[in-house]
Amino acid sequence: MRPEMLLKIKEEVKKQFDAGFLQASKYPEWVANIVPVPKKDGKVRMCMDYRDLDRASPKDNFPLPHIDTLVDNTAKHSLFSFMDRFSGYNQIKMAPEDMEKTTFITMWGTFCYKVMPFGLKNAGATYQRAMVTLFHDMMHKEIEVYVDDMIAKSRGEEEHVVNLKKLFDRLRKFQLKLNPAKCTFGATSGKLLGFIVSERGIEVDPDKIKAIQELPPPRTQKEVRGFLGRLNYIARFIAQLTNQCDPIFRLLRKHNPGE
Repeated sequence: MRPEMLLKIKEEVKKQFDAGFLQASKYPEWVANIVPVPKKDGKVRMCMDYRDLDRASPKDNFPLPHIDTLVDNTAKHSLFSFMDRFSGYNQIKMAPEDMEKTTFITMWGTFCYKVMPFGLKNAGATYQRAMVTLFHDMMHKEIEVYVDDMIAKSRGEEEHVVNLKKLFDRLRKFQLKLNPAKCTFGATSGKLLGFIVSERGIEVDPDKIKAIQELPPPRTQKEVRGFLGRLNYIARFIAQLTNQCDPIFRLLRKHNPGE
């Protein structure tokens, strides 16, 4: 890696080590390389290449929430609070016997995670299971949870304050932290998993539509799959439009049977 990238990685390793996320590792059986991903603020996100470890790990099939169901349950409310947990995955501790399996190599030594890192194939399922365990009695009522995203919803201001207090008490009880820079409280609408939810219902995110409109024609199999994935995002709205227009189509066919 370039020297300037190495220094940014050193800074990130020191920050995580000082936070108690890392410890030095000696004679590990598993070692991963760092894949640095530059962030918009000039810093670096350290992603680990855990592909070998993932291939050797059993699959955790704990289900993630169905996005359509979650969005439907959130819409039609009048107030929302959108919350993102601070270093969410890192708030779950690794089992002591598995810490050294997460070892990664740097120019300044080898380190392993004392907390759950990003990149493990079961990290999402493990985190969702923890959230369901802690908030199962509030989910689909006062809140909705999708991995490390959390949404509080209500029909009015007083109800919203009560819901937030209940949520904050639960977060404090289990020592979970939120990222204030990524939280919005008391909004009448907002973006949720690629959709805009409000009291009116569910709308398409204009940024997503713009991305589809500006997408160049796909030329490879991979590009075709990516294009179909983006179209799948607006599939529910196409279906709604088809249902609304179906009576008109039937009327036209009745008056023009040959067409």
